[in-house]
Formats: sequence, structure tokens, C-alpha cells
Amino acid sequence: MLEFGMAVQVLRAEVAHHDVLRNLMELYVYDFSEMLGLEVDDNGRFKEPPLDAYWQDDWRFPFLIRAGSALAGFALVHRKSRVSPANDVWDMAEFFVLRRHRRAGVGLDAAHQLFAGHAGAWEVRQRKENTIATTFWRSAIGAYTDERFTEEMLDDARWCGPIQRFTSPSSAALK
Repeated sequence: MLEFGMAVQVLRAEVAHHDVLRNLMELYVYDFSEMLGLEVDDNGRFKEPPLDAYWQDDWRFPFLIRAGSALAGFALVHRKSRVSPANDVWDMAEFFVLRRHRRAGVGLDAAHQLFAGHAGAWEVRQRKENTIATTFWRSAIGAYTDERFTEEMLDDARWCGPIQRFTSPSSAALK
């Protein structure tokens, strides 16, 4: 699992972290580029997704993930469903762990911290093509809930891929 002494921390990203989040987002989009057929522009960059709303909208929550002292990824969490009109659902909008930290328990620990820090109903979605993510989320959610989750496959205008749903009973506020 984790290297000795490598504690995982999930920390709320502040406005001052905007550029850090933007840089990590570039790597995240790169990971999706093969799957989604994305191309870089003439400057060698992917189209930058808008991030300012994460410090403007009260239903969006940006987080940075650290493994020990190293920056290891990010998570973007929404307090509204992407697939229904529900506003009382936590939605894992985006989740990214740098390759160096994958398969070392960093993503699992970070996901569990996010779930524990936000009590209530959750939806975690993956694109149909992203079978590796689906395998990860089934395992992470299963471990967190003792396999008490449901999964639905959507293929419509709202979403195309699996969605796991569960309820997080605990809440330990994240820093």
C-alpha cells in the first residue's frame, strides 16, 4: 500500500491554488485524450476547462490530494446530481490521481476521506469507455460501504456509463 510515512491528505483548494488545479487538470485531460480523441491546440495545450466557478458557486467544492509532502491529485465535488434534479446529492464530478501515486492506496484513501467528509447520498459516475475507473470506484465504494451500494448503467442525454449510488453515514470535516 502506501510507502512508510506517506499519509494521504485531502485539502480544500483555495483561490490561491487555481493555477495548481489548472495544471493538474491538464494532466487529467491528457489521460482522457486517447479515450475521447482529444487534441491539443497550436500551443500544445488542451482546451482549459473553466475552474473559476469552483470558488464562486456554493455547490462546487475543489480539493487537492497530497501523499506525504507530494501533490498527488485533485477532486472536484458537487452538491447536486448530474443526472437528476436532486440538490441533496454529493457528486464526484472529477477525480484524478497522478500515475506515480496510483495503485499505492492514495486514490482509495482520498476517496474514503471525501466520502466521510460529506455525509449523505452520493453518486459516482464513470464514462462507459473508462473501465479502469469503473473497476476502481466499485472497489473503493464497496470497501467504504461494505458492498452496500447500487449501480445503474445510463445511456442517454444525461450520461453514458455506470453510476454507483450509496449513502455516507459519517462526516468528518475536511480541512
